[in-house]
Amino acid sequence: MELTQNRAVLDWIDQMVNLCQPDSIVWIDGSEAQLEELRAQAVATGELTKLNEEKLPGCYLHRTAPNDVARVEDRTFICCRKQEDAGPTNNWMDPQEMYAKLKKLYTGAMKGRTMYVIPYSMGVVGSPFAKYGIELTDSIYVVLNMAIMTRVGQAVADVIGDDFVKGLHAKADIDPANRYIVHFPEDNTIMSVNSGYGGNVLLGKKCFALRIASYLGRQQGWMAEHMLILGVENPQGEVRYLAAAFPSACGKTNLAMLIPPEVYAKQGYKVWTVGDDIAWMHIGEDGRLYAINPENGFFGVAPGTNEKSNPNALHTTMKNTIFTNVAHNLDNNTVWWEGLDKNPPENAEEWTGKKVNGKEWVAQGNKLAHPNSRFTAP
Repeated sequence: MELTQNRAVLDWIDQMVNLCQPDSIVWIDGSEAQLEELRAQAVATGELTKLNEEKLPGCYLHRTAPNDVARVEDRTFICCRKQEDAGPTNNWMDPQEMYAKLKKLYTGAMKGRTMYVIPYSMGVVGSPFAKYGIELTDSIYVVLNMAIMTRVGQAVADVIGDDFVKGLHAKADIDPANRYIVHFPEDNTIMSVNSGYGGNVLLGKKCFALRIASYLGRQQGWMAEHMLILGVENPQGEVRYLAAAFPSACGKTNLAMLIPPEVYAKQGYKVWTVGDDIAWMHIGEDGRLYAINPENGFFGVAPGTNEKSNPNALHTTMKNTIFTNVAHNLDNNTVWWEGLDKNPPENAEEWTGKKVNGKEWVAQGNKLAHPNSRFTAP
């Protein structure tokens, strides 16, 4: 059942269906009933494991292939007509050459599978700063993550125009030699193949919100930046916002989720998270700088997240969260990762699914959770 009559959308989907040849097509309407049905399907096939409903309500564990556990910069391309437009740090290939290469990899890649059509919004639906996209994928994991990380469904389909960002993702064979995450900024298009992991396949995140958005921002006079946004209010009720860019893995999420020290909280200082990863920045009519967080959830690194380092992040993971490549505590059907506490579970499966004594495994210098294991939390 199509959610839109937009010809530009439907024609493009028809072309991708002809290319990938899925057995069936399902439009994601964003309803809890549909998402719950997909969760149940993924549990039935073993793609997801449902966790302890009392301790971690609505939470699931997922494992990716051991060769597919991180964003792959060397397989990530920007394909525009002029090489210098791709920027000094990105891999470039001529768009026509790359399209020809990808066409072979996508041909029949969804035979025997379902293609899910995800209309999604970066930013609040209907906001003047929001941008819309459609991701086509053969992965329920992608659908469920996109439903946390972005706004998805009928509300987006109702407002989507002809200038939407086209996104095609196929798991194909998860073959690292043929893994590509490709951006065609001049065509508003993102194509990802042979990965099932996070930032390679959740096309709203780095692919759209940073890479394609940087190009759109350059055309339209705004900026897409890898920055947290934090709100601060003093006891007099004055509000200020802080945007900050840090390299990966040095505390962006921790600063974004700051809690005022007790001495300041008592005086009436308040702090809140607007975003922990990406900021879309516009100069307002008053000449001041404004920013939105285009995302709707957190895709955080699990190891090192604990009650001391980042209590807010830990608390967001306590319900309706998807954990990827962390350890499974078989005694109480919960999860564990390095740095959570000093008590690794004895009866455990490490991140690839191998059954181990977690205490002995860690004592021998092994990791129970992958160092880049993740949580996707609302």
